[in-house]
Amino acid sequence: QVTLVESGGGSVQAGDSLRLSCAASGRTFSVNAMGWFRQAPGKEREFAAAITKSGSNTYYTDSVKGRFTISRDNAKNMVYLQMNSLKPDDTAVYYCAADRSIATIRSIRDVYEYDYWGQGTEVTVSS
Repeated sequence: QVTLVESGGGSVQAGDSLRLSCAASGRTFSVNAMGWFRQAPGKEREFAAAITKSGSNTYYTDSVKGRFTISRDNAKNMVYLQMNSLKPDDTAVYYCAADRSIATIRSIRDVYEYDYWGQGTEVTVSS
């Protein structure tokens, strides 16, 4: 079992930055890819960013490319999402997720690929 705890959310103005953190505990050696997903009110949970176990490959949804950066520190069992130039459309609950299996380039973006989820941290961006 792997437990994920997110932190760092908050209410900001458009153009501001936030850094989300995700702390993993438990059987972290079993974790491969890590991802960040988000869910806006009334919408389905959607992929935002993901990173492979080594950190050598990262993936982003088009709407956050160039503004968000995902990173991980395996020694500390941490994953981060640096969010810059935030927009009101980024308003959502952000979830950290961990994958036990080896994801493909396609499946790493799929919510069903991930085995463990955090409780979420809320991000509100006002114009």
